[in-house]
Formats: sequence, C-alpha cells, structure tokens
Amino acid sequence: MKRAASIERVALYARVSTKDGRQDTENQLIQLREYCAKQSWEITGEYVDHETGGTSKRPHFQRLFADARQRKFDLVLFWSLDRLSREGVSATLNHLERLTAAGVEWRSFTEQYLDSCGIFRDAVLSILATIAKQERIRRSERASAAIARLRRQGKTDHLGRKRKVLGAKLETVRQLHEQGLSLRVIAAKVHASAMTVQRIIHREQPA
Repeated sequence: MKRAASIERVALYARVSTKDGRQDTENQLIQLREYCAKQSWEITGEYVDHETGGTSKRPHFQRLFADARQRKFDLVLFWSLDRLSREGVSATLNHLERLTAAGVEWRSFTEQYLDSCGIFRDAVLSILATIAKQERIRRSERASAAIARLRRQGKTDHLGRKRKVLGAKLETVRQLHEQGLSLRVIAAKVHASAMTVQRIIHREQPA
C-alpha cells in the first residue's frame, strides 16, 4: 500500500445537498486545492455532487469509484467524512474499504485521524467496524421488536409469506454474487435495485 510520501495524483471529492445555490462546493474545493498545492500533489480530477449524501446514487460519486478501480489517482481527498457519505457507518466504511481494495488512499481534510496514510488508520477502521456492527445489531433488534408487536396484535399472518419470499431472494443474491455477477445483473435478475443488492451482500459478509 502506498504511503503519503509516494502520493502524486489526487482526486478531490466535494458535495453539498442542495442545488439552489445556498450551499457552494467551491468553499470546500478552494481549501482542498490549496492543500494539494502545498503537498506538491497533482489534482487529476474534481468530483462534485449536488445531491444528498444519504445515497450512493450520485453521478460523480459513482464515477469517482469507477476511476479509482482504474487507478487514475493515488488518493481521494474530501472535506469531511459526511461530505463523502451520510449513509450510515456501515455503508461509509464499505466505501473506504472499496478505495483501499483498489489501492487508493483516502484522507479527510478537516479530520486528521481519518487518513489511510496515517498512524491511526487501523485504529479508526477498527472503531468504524465496531460501530457498524452495533448498527446492524440495533437494526435487527428494532425489526425483532416490530415483529413481536405485530404478533401481539395478531397481524403476523402475512409475515410468514413475506419472509419466505425475502429468504428466497436473499439466497438467490448470495448465489449470483458467488458466481461473480455484477450488482447490476443481480439486481435485474431479482427485480431489486443495485443498492438493495449491495446492502444484502454487505450484510451477508462477516463483520
């Protein structure tokens, strides 16, 4: 894995949630550019979205990861972690791990501890993984509580049917993923969105 000293090409990612001009990504980009200039880094691309961070279905976000797989840059620099993603800890951790798997470093400009080149990298990822695991546990507990409430109200007849359909879909997604099919192909086969398929696969993976 590359260390900070060998970084030469950098991609900037900036995001704001609105398109009405009340928020401006230029405020983020100016300081990111200045930081790169001080490090003598070449900016090979700027990826800017005016979309909510609650979904990964952002055009420039998707292009960022496509270019990362092609190793068009050595590091992704973003203003803060919530500018990269606000999908929750599990999904955000998955995005960081995807960059790492592609051989691309990542760094938050305003959060010095969020730096895959830094000495706290493993500790930060471990903390994020622990929080992500707790998120999954809480979701499971909430789902169990909701089912228990429906059972008390005598409204569980339809749950069994839905559970069988969902179970079959989960198994199909798992099998297709093991065969190496892409998220888009799997989504088309099970009549679900690519994001839903990605969440199913991520949930099936060990914490």
